[in-house]
Amino acid sequence: MAITLAEINSQIQQHDELIAQLRKQAEELRTHERAGVIEDIRKKIADYGITAADLKLSVRGAGKRAVSAPAAKPTVKYRSPTGETWSGGRGRKPRWVTEALAAGKSLSEFEVN
Repeated sequence: MAITLAEINSQIQQHDELIAQLRKQAEELRTHERAGVIEDIRKKIADYGITAADLKLSVRGAGKRAVSAPAAKPTVKYRSPTGETWSGGRGRKPRWVTEALAAGKSLSEFEVN
C-alpha cells in the first residue's frame, strides 16, 4: 500500500492550514495576555511612582534622541604652584608634573587635600 505524491501534498496542505490556525490562536492569546500584563505594569508604576527616567526609557515620537547626562569631571588630585590641576588618571602626565618629578620633587607635594 504505497502512498502517492498527491496524498502527501494533500496532507501537507492540511497541516499548513492547521499550523496557520494555531498561529492565529497563539497570537490572539498573546494579545489578550499582553493587555493584562500592560495593565499590571501600569498599576505597579502608579503604586510605586516610577517614571520613564527611572526605567531609563525615552519617549517615542518626541523627535529628539535621548540625551545622556554629561560626563562628570574627574576629581582633582594634584595642583601645581601655578594652579594647574591633574586628576592622576591614565595617560601621559602633564608637563608640569614630569618637570617637577625630574627636578626631584615628589608627587605627594602636589596632592590636593
